[in-house]
Amino acid sequence: MDDHLRTTTDRVDAGGGATALLTASPGLTASPEPPQVSTVDALATAVEDALEDTEQLLARFLAERTAHARTTAPVCGALWTDLGNLVGGKLIRPRLTIAAYLGLGGADVRAVAPVAAAQELLHSAMLAHDDLLDHDERRRGRPNVVGATRARLTARGVPARTVDEQAVAAGLLAGDVALASAFRLVGRAPVPPAIRVELVDLLATSIETTVHGELLDVTSALEAPHESQPLLVAALKTADYSCRLPLVSGAVLAGVPELGARLGDVGDALGLAFQLVDDELGVFGDPAVTGKSTLSDLREGRRTELVRLAYQHADAAGRAVLDAELGRADLDEAGAAALRGVLVDSGALELTRALAARSAAQARELASATLPGPLAGYLGRVVDSLAGRGR
Repeated sequence: MDDHLRTTTDRVDAGGGATALLTASPGLTASPEPPQVSTVDALATAVEDALEDTEQLLARFLAERTAHARTTAPVCGALWTDLGNLVGGKLIRPRLTIAAYLGLGGADVRAVAPVAAAQELLHSAMLAHDDLLDHDERRRGRPNVVGATRARLTARGVPARTVDEQAVAAGLLAGDVALASAFRLVGRAPVPPAIRVELVDLLATSIETTVHGELLDVTSALEAPHESQPLLVAALKTADYSCRLPLVSGAVLAGVPELGARLGDVGDALGLAFQLVDDELGVFGDPAVTGKSTLSDLREGRRTELVRLAYQHADAAGRAVLDAELGRADLDEAGAAALRGVLVDSGALELTRALAARSAAQARELASATLPGPLAGYLGRVVDSLAGRGR
């Protein structure tokens, strides 16, 4: 990512209650002057400044909730600690929320910071539940909630079956509290009640849409790979909450909900490109960079567009390899290499990349045609950064 879209690190700032944080926290401007965002660079700088406030708010919120949980029981505190370790990374969703808000004339960091932070907690909830469904115990190269719970209990000598049950429960419950916290943050945003209600409704609708996409993804395992609908899954499961929701929320906060539909269309195209690239990296990426195994998607037999196109275009020998190796729980590197060969030789990889490029181009064109210049230019940078990952 470029300097204006730099990766940020997790920060946990102990102290400060959530209510005080959202109303008069140190670092949040009490009476902000409208930021000067007449150019793309100026908007990018303003986004990063507001993102720092959002990170501080999020870190203090997590510290406050973790401390509160410890007063209930140590295990509750441990759950929040593990969840806090899942939060962070590139912070794409908060950035999109802030960019839409500032790019459409918003000026109050106090208003946008909790809503932007809520997008990141929603993402953490989806990661916790998605990892659980995919049987993944690592995220960004380190143990996720399930993995951390397993390590603690195993070190205590707890029987393996009990460890499995407890670790799965922790992953589920961590996702639940992250969802609740996203609503808590939006509910405490210092905005007029009508706007707060609209933001809550947007959040609830997006969660429902994402659950539908997740369900279609899970049940696609019951279908033949060439009959699955991975693009629909990507639209529902990824694009909606990752791109559409943050952008539309920013428009609502800025008081221009009529631009929400345009931003939603940009988000849909951006989200599809993001997912297609993510699917590629899940098979062909560098684990040292992505923090994700290149075997897990193949072992799970995930019905991605890459796989669907491979079945559609592979010859008989290629389809035989797909049938024999895809979805094998004990798939090794040799089997994975054979699968990758089919994905390349069938043209599926090239076709997937072309589709991702077209979707990215559509996002840029929609932004340029319908949004103010600085915001359109900023979103163009986001498109280039996300679509170019791993290249």
